[in-house]
This record gives sequence, C-alpha cells and structure tokens, in this order.
Amino acid sequence: MATVILLRHGRTTANASGTLAGRTPGVKLDAIGRGQAARAGERLGGVRLASVVSSPLERCRQTARLVLAAQSEAPELRTERGITECDYGEWQGRSLGELAKEKLWKVVQTQPSAAVFPGGESLPAMQARAVTAVRRLDAELESAHGPGAVWCAVSHGDIIKSVLADALGMHLDLFQRINVDPASISIIRYTESRPYVLATNTHAGDLSWLSAPPAKARRGSRSAEPSTAGSDGVVGGGAGPAGT
Repeated sequence: MATVILLRHGRTTANASGTLAGRTPGVKLDAIGRGQAARAGERLGGVRLASVVSSPLERCRQTARLVLAAQSEAPELRTERGITECDYGEWQGRSLGELAKEKLWKVVQTQPSAAVFPGGESLPAMQARAVTAVRRLDAELESAHGPGAVWCAVSHGDIIKSVLADALGMHLDLFQRINVDPASISIIRYTESRPYVLATNTHAGDLSWLSAPPAKARRGSRSAEPSTAGSDGVVGGGAGPAGT
C-alpha cells in the first residue's frame, strides 16, 4: 500500500507548562514548536506528498501548514477526526504533576488497555479509531495515487504511539515503550501481508528515498516488501500522557 509519515505536532504552550491539553481549544505551537515544525517541513520538502492529513486541533493544523509550505506542489490540507487527540475527559487541562498522584496514572503507565479516562474515552478505543482511520486513508490514497504514494498524517503523541504499536504487533500494554517527541517523524509502509515500520521518532536525515519508485511486487502480493536502505534510523515512558 502507500507509505504514511506520522508527524507529531511541534511543542506547544501546554507542553512547556506541563499541562495535559487534550482537546482544549486554542492550544498553539510556541516559538520552539514553530521552529521544530518548520524543520520537519524542510525534511519533507524533498518528498512529494500525495496528501497531508491533520488532526482538527490547531497545533496540528499549524504544523501541517508548515509542512505544506515546504512542498513545491502542495496538496490541499485535509482534516480527519479519527486521528484527533485522545479524549482525556476530566483529566484535560490539569497539570501532569497533579495527575501523577491519581490512582489511574499507574494504570495508564502499566496497563493502558484497562485505562478509561473519567468522562472521556478508553485508550483501547483511542487506538481502534486511530488505526482504523490511518489504514482507511492509506488504502484510499494508494487507490488514488498508486502504491508509491507517500502521505503525511499530523497527529498527537499517544495517537502515533498507538498506531506504531499496532504496526509492530505490540499489545497496547507495551505502547509506553515507544517514544514520540514533538515534531518527530515515524514511517509505516503497509502491505498486504503486514505493516513495516521503517522509522520511529526521527528528527534528522534525508527522506528523499521515500520518493523512489516502489520495488516490483512479488507474485501474489500487492506490494513489495520495502527496503529500509537510506532511512534514518504521551502517555509515555513514565512521564505521563503525551497529549499535551
């Protein structure tokens, strides 16, 4: 199938203050975040993107616009609610230091498959709708642009971690082992047989290899197994939800 670049939004004012922003409106990139997003856009400037799809939240749309600004033939920006931030419910807007004292915090860190945010959604529900959205969009873009299509999904830390965990065949309870920094780039290539994770949490390196024509598919397989040659190599890591 096509190749999806998963880009987390740049640093926000909430990231800087240690607040769980969630779906709070008006949370924007700070000066550091704008610089991070611009550099990610520059990395992607040599990749012809078939589409840029963003979470509806402002911090992701800001990041996506900086990616589009670096494209010589920029596609239209699309938004997709399926990759919006986790609904943290009553946790939204609270400080991470305060949340770390809640009993649910340990569940989120050690058994996220059992975590349901009060007044919000569960982490399994978050993963299910995010993975469904990414796989659906990937299939649509391959159908429209061919198996060599590359597209970018601009989303949030926990969303990207959950999509990567699914692609890696990891149980959701292990997704805290994945790190996704602000403005980092991760890459997945889906095939008929399995997904291939080509890169995770990268901040530097040439990405022009993504625009190379796909290898000839093996008989009986719609897409060839990818070569990783040329690739550079929350509620997460015990630090709390990445959804700031």
